Amino acid sequence: MENLNPQFSQPKPLLVLCLGNEIISDDGFGPEIARQLAQHCDLKEQTDIIFAPVAGFHLIDLLADREKVLIIDTIRTGKVAPGMLHSFPAGQLTPSNNLTISHQISLPVALELGRNFGAKMPYVLDLIAVEAEDLETIKEELTPPVRAAVSDAIELVKDWVSRNAMKDAKQ
Repeated sequence: MENLNPQFSQPKPLLVLCLGNEIISDDGFGPEIARQLAQHCDLKEQTDIIFAPVAGFHLIDLLADREKVLIIDTIRTGKVAPGMLHSFPAGQLTPSNNLTISHQISLPVALELGRNFGAKMPYVLDLIAVEAEDLETIKEELTPPVRAAVSDAIELVKDWVSRNAMKDAKQ
């Protein structure tokens, strides 16, 4: 039987949630990051790594009962060159294809709706997003500038996990 008393429930581990679509060029950034992170045994011990080709309402289930989440996604601001990495807390959210889409709800709305439904939503929610060059072409290949950003993004994820796991250990 599931323990419904929040005082006794175990928090889920850190979550790295990689969003995207594997068949739309640069939107495959999240799935590629998830594939590469899955090979790091040291990360898997402290962190759940999930690739999810979803948005909107589906995010509520993925985020519920998590304390700390890092979302990996693709973004197009038009303000920087393709391949540039953006790293920021969710409160400074700039819309992306997966976190704000038509006929769905945005990440901030999903978080608020989850809270209104009584779900425990993350108190730490950060994002790493790559500036996309191509979000229209159907091909299972990242553009060169986005491909070049993968290794730096992996390092940012490792750093995030390390910082957040250490904070948990000190508490």
